[in-house]
Amino acid sequence: MTQNIGLKVKEPTRECEDKHCPFHGGLSIRGKLFDGKVTGAKAKQTITLQKDAPIYFSKFKRYARGTSTIHAHVPGCIDVEAGDHVLTAECRPLSKSVCYVVVEVKA
Repeated sequence: MTQNIGLKVKEPTRECEDKHCPFHGGLSIRGKLFDGKVTGAKAKQTITLQKDAPIYFSKFKRYARGTSTIHAHVPGCIDVEAGDHVLTAECRPLSKSVCYVVVEVKA
């Protein structure tokens, strides 16, 4: 049985016993949504995402390409590989660098 997390995302079909899963555990979602590309999936239940964002320089009246990297937790009911496009949601800090959780794999 999956919980309603308050977002219009496709629910996972598989059940999991992860306590840090927003669908089957007790983890609550709050704050920002983060859409990015998976650059690394080697760590256990953790991925690294890269977000591309334009940065405006008012002195030159131009945009530059900026990137930022975050770490996100992957619940047991979601399969993620490097190169996938995922949607993550902000949650409470799960470790020193992880404060996002994957809620949907887009491609």
